Formats: sequence, structure tokens, C-alpha cells
Amino acid sequence: MISQDVLNSYETVIGIECHVQLATQTKLFCGCDNNARGAEPNTRVCPVCLGMPGTLPVLNAEAVNLGIRAGLALNGEIGSVTNFDRKNYFYPDLPKGYQITQFDLPIVGVGKIDVPLDGKSFEVGITRAHMEEDAGKLTHPAGADYSLVDLNRAGTPLLEIVSEPDMRTAAQAKAYAQELYSLMRYAKVSDVDLYHGNMRFDVNVSVRKHGAPEFGTRSETKNLNSFKAIERTVEYETKRQIELLENSQKVVQETRGWDESKQKTFSQRTKEDAHDYRYFPEPDVPPVVVTNEMMNKAQSELPALPPELRERLRTIGLPEGDIETLIAHPVLLEKYFEAIDGQDAKSSKRIANWLVNVEVEPDDVLPNPTRLAELSAMVANDMLSSTNSKEIFLVIYTQDVDPATYAVEHNLIQDSDTGAMEALIGQVITENPSVVEEYKSGKQQVFGFLVGSAMKASKGQANPAMVSQLLKKALQD
Repeated sequence: MISQDVLNSYETVIGIECHVQLATQTKLFCGCDNNARGAEPNTRVCPVCLGMPGTLPVLNAEAVNLGIRAGLALNGEIGSVTNFDRKNYFYPDLPKGYQITQFDLPIVGVGKIDVPLDGKSFEVGITRAHMEEDAGKLTHPAGADYSLVDLNRAGTPLLEIVSEPDMRTAAQAKAYAQELYSLMRYAKVSDVDLYHGNMRFDVNVSVRKHGAPEFGTRSETKNLNSFKAIERTVEYETKRQIELLENSQKVVQETRGWDESKQKTFSQRTKEDAHDYRYFPEPDVPPVVVTNEMMNKAQSELPALPPELRERLRTIGLPEGDIETLIAHPVLLEKYFEAIDGQDAKSSKRIANWLVNVEVEPDDVLPNPTRLAELSAMVANDMLSSTNSKEIFLVIYTQDVDPATYAVEHNLIQDSDTGAMEALIGQVITENPSVVEEYKSGKQQVFGFLVGSAMKASKGQANPAMVSQLLKKALQD
């Protein structure tokens, strides 16, 4: 077991490659359906994506458009000319024996994103983002001595986003992946379904002594599809590599996998270098000239992104935690902005507080923004107590119910009649003479008991602020 002091003497260096499945209707170089979810194996295929001799690829223009849009979201340089290359390797799920990808002229060049973490932010550089076709999928039946291949996914359009090695902790790696997820989701480049592999992460980890000028030898753990797995992978790899070095062993450059059940990585194969793939220009796909018209189209289709939305939410005065909760649910955030249109800051904060604390799944419901605004107005006008407003909120979150009507029907309207409140407070004072004496003798803490007694006597319908104000006045007389 390596001591914490030894662990602290090393620095972890992390870079992440992210594969994003582009949200096109068809595959990258043929007309096959890009959505094979739930389809029988090998039913979303054609001679082109099966790599049959004599077939020719035809580039999907919408994939190029989404690639440009993603590049804008990454603050990346969009190449004026981009082309495709062949990456040669032999594996059963790659029917052509090579992958059409981009090598020397990617669609997106150098970029950067700011990543929020613990109320602050750090910058991660983007090395490049390039388009490529996906391979098929191999499955390995338990106990069998063979594997099965499904080529439905072969030819699916991907954008591979390569980061600079700018992350130093597992928390930073997780936060970067989450921000990348949000950017691609808001930019509507992909549906970023992690469970079905529409966004997958390859995490590169190396360690070195603090102050060392050179990076250490890295491992690459592939095909992670959860933020927690990214975090755990970095933690495990950091300790594994440090233990090797402390025991005078070498870290091998290799590809590793993540075993979720054992919470550890495992070796898969020795990591290849670029020259092992024998890249050369793809002869069947001509270079693409990115015109001003293409740039303008991508820019016009780019909606507001998380950085801009965070600033808007900060001007309202929302806490960072509430901001990130809303950002994590785009549909809910859209409804929130509709609800607070024309509202003051106090009402906007009130509605946000309701939304971020709801216990139902935010993406499964669509609260009516008009109802949210109406409910907030009722609270502002002292018609509802805080408790009763939350009760009504839980109803209107899932049902299009008029909050005023519901409040009346369920006897939830707050009583603000001064005369009635004074009579009720007089009753409470009369029924609790000993407590009143304690208060007058200096025991201020019993005041809450008297307020609670008044609220109980009103069956929760009294205005708490008015009760407190009138009770203090009565006790001073």
C-alpha cells in the first residue's frame, strides 16, 4: 500500500478523447438509418457500410453542418478546407479493413472551453475535433468460444473531440466530461445518450513527480459511458501507475478497459502509435471547402449555450448549485425562463427554488410556465404560506391546474384579515399565560411556540408574517 505522502508527491496528467454520435438521420457515407436502437442485428446495413467491393461513399452534408456547429460550441477554429483519410487496421467489426476518418485536416482545429467546478472554473484546451465513421459492435456470449458481430453501427457519423492534457484531478476530468456533454446537448449536435453509447470517452492518464518536465507514459482506458466511471478510472489508474513506479517497474503504453463490477481497469492490448495505422488520403471522398454560407448556417442554428445561460442565471442571483441543476435539464430551464419573463428577482428566485428542489424526474414532466408565474404571484400577494405554495407547486408541476382554483377548493388561501388575526392572537395569549410570562421575563425563545400556536389555531391559513408582527405588538401592550 502506497502512503498518502507518496501519492501526493506525484502529479496526474489527464487528457480525454470523446466520441460523439452526430444526430443525422442517415449514416456518414450511405443512406442507411442512423438510429439502429432496438433493431435486429445487421438490418440497418447496405453494400456501402458493409464495405462491399465496387461501392463508393457519399458524404452526408448534415454531418458536416453538425461538425461545424460543434466546433463553434468548442470555440474551435473551423478549417477552410477539410478532408478525409484512411486509418488502416484489421478487426472483425471493421468490414472494410480501414476506417474513414480525418487526420491532417480535421473539421475543427484548436479550441478551448471553460469548465465549472466548485463555484470556480478552469480552462481545457481542445486539440482538434474530427469526423469519422464508427465501427460495428462485437458481442462475446458467455461460455462460448466465438464472438458475434453486429454492423448496424458501422458507418455511423462520429465527431471525435480530443482535449489537451490539461486536467490534473479525477474531479476535473469528470467536470470536463459533464461540460462537454452539456455543450453537445445544448448545441443539438447529438442526443448524447450515454447509456446507448451516443457519447463515449477514452481517458488518457499518466503520472509524474511534481516539477518533472516530461509527461509520464500514459494508459488509455476506452469506451467509458458514465461520468462516475471517468472519475473512478482516473483514481484507479493514478494509484496503479504510482505503485508501479515506486516498485521500480515501468508503466506500459497500452489500451485498457474498465471493469465496473470490480471498479478497476484491465489491460486489453498494447497501444498503437499513429504510424501503425498507415494513414493516407481517402481517394473516394473529395476534400470539403467550408464556405461562408456553411458557416452562417451553422452559426444561425446554434442556440444559447451553457456559458451564456449561466451568466444570465447569475444576474438573477441564483446560487451556483441551483444554476448547475437547471443547466443539467435543458427542457426544465426553458420552462423556467418562460415562467420568469417579466418577473422581478424575488419571484425568479422563488420559482427557481421550487424547480431545483422538486423530487420528480425533471425531464419527464413539462410544468406550465404560466401556472408557475401565477403561483409565485399568489405568494407575493400574501395569499399563500410557504408550505401551502409548495403543496400546490407539486400539483401544477405535473398537471395543468389553475393554482388559485386549487387553493380555494382545498382551503389553502392564507388569512390576512387583521381583525381576525388579532382575535386569534388574543385567544392564544389567554390560553398560554405561563408562556406569556416567560416571554416577558426575557425568554425570547418561547416566542416561536406562541407563533406556532397561532398558526395551529388558524389551521395553517394565517399569514405567518402578520401573526408574528401582531403577536409582538400584543405582547408589548
